[in-house]
Amino acid sequence: MENRVRVHEAACAIDEEVLAGFRKRLPQVTQKIIDSCYEEKCNRHVDYEPIPSKESMINIIDTFMEILFPGYFTKEKLDPVNLSFHIGQCVSRLFSLLSEQVINSVRHDCHRYNLTCQECNEKGFDISLKVLEEVPIIRDILASDVQAAYDGDPAAKSYDEIIFSYPGIYAITVYRVAHVLYRCDVPMLPRIMTEYAHSKTGIDIHPGAKIGECFVIDHGTGVVIGETTTIGKNVRIYQGVTLGALSLPRDAGKQLRGKKRHPDIEDDVIIYSGATILGGDTVIGARSVIGGNVWLTSSVPPDTQVLLERPKLVYKNDTGDEITG
Repeated sequence: MENRVRVHEAACAIDEEVLAGFRKRLPQVTQKIIDSCYEEKCNRHVDYEPIPSKESMINIIDTFMEILFPGYFTKEKLDPVNLSFHIGQCVSRLFSLLSEQVINSVRHDCHRYNLTCQECNEKGFDISLKVLEEVPIIRDILASDVQAAYDGDPAAKSYDEIIFSYPGIYAITVYRVAHVLYRCDVPMLPRIMTEYAHSKTGIDIHPGAKIGECFVIDHGTGVVIGETTTIGKNVRIYQGVTLGALSLPRDAGKQLRGKKRHPDIEDDVIIYSGATILGGDTVIGARSVIGGNVWLTSSVPPDTQVLLERPKLVYKNDTGDEITG
């Protein structure tokens, strides 16, 4: 047994000559990788001008969470005495972080499209201040979202539980901030934000969508809300719901960019899990209920229930014979 262990150890030992042989090939491999960076088909950003940073945007999202829900997402305890100091620090830090990323994003577009000077620095500072000025409004709308989630979910024990743990609230929070940036015509950053929330929650909300207050996404996984979707007040949707576009041609980006492609959902609508609602001309009327797994490409009048017929279930025993009764 001891001899076997020694043989095994010898076999697993690093052969320096073999390793050196592989390492000698690394410079050649590295040079091929470098050369490929200059090929036209390589997606690259190699420039003296900085590009927006995803890592910085995640930091910005985290800081917004601290400000929008004071005391919930801070590392230290927040009390009435240190509230002003803490929020002041967060706002100052957020202004610096956000303005830098907005400036980088605007400048990047200027260079990419050979635009006339956009006065990137001044524009970045101005937009960042406008977004921060919206914080009290965003907080009020989020309060209505949390209230609606609590009122409609008997499993919810408190507002705290919803704010801390519900993926729908996280995705909606990130969307509501990103939507303000989207309205300010900031390139890239709004999409980076909502796609980060998508990666964390499985909920895909385009920052261009227009969503009213008291909005609830229950459970949430697999929800898709397209760019030109409009959603009224007091709307609740469940997991797996798609508010999307009709079948798109191969060059859809060129043909349909900027056009209305996604449905309108009016006030007080409920859409149950797995429902798919498609098309820019599709309107779901107020107070309607769309049942689970329904597929819609045409409008529904107000106060309408749309349900699938009950499927027929077939029961069989071990021999394959149907069981009746």
